[in-house]
Amino acid sequence: MRRINIFTDGGSRGNPGPAAIGIYVVEEKGEVLLKRGKQIGITTNNVAEYSAVREALFWIKNEFKNNDCEFYFFLDSSLVVNQLNGFFKIKNIQLKKIIMEIKEIERDLSKKIVYNYIPREKNKIADFLVNASF
Repeated sequence: MRRINIFTDGGSRGNPGPAAIGIYVVEEKGEVLLKRGKQIGITTNNVAEYSAVREALFWIKNEFKNNDCEFYFFLDSSLVVNQLNGFFKIKNIQLKKIIMEIKEIERDLSKKIVYNYIPREKNKIADFLVNASF
């Protein structure tokens, strides 16, 4: 089984404020598959974090249609990881909408997807991609 590691981050300058996302995808053996940072408009930090995950899932859907892969996400937001894993409730309506989209993409993919928390210092590339987008 091919393992794909996906590091995502999102942030805003102000909360809400101008926001950006960063996505860094690397195979288990070290081959970099994607480095992407982009602005996403005016929004909150949490929406930016979820938007990065959603964009990475869209990328997976387009790039790995018939491949036998497992996808391991790494985020430095424990809140987002715990909400995606179903441990914390989501009260914000805008976040609920994004999470519903994420869960729909997960179902369409029918692949193993795991969300993991990592400290910020282990998510430097995705964080750099966010900041370089401003």
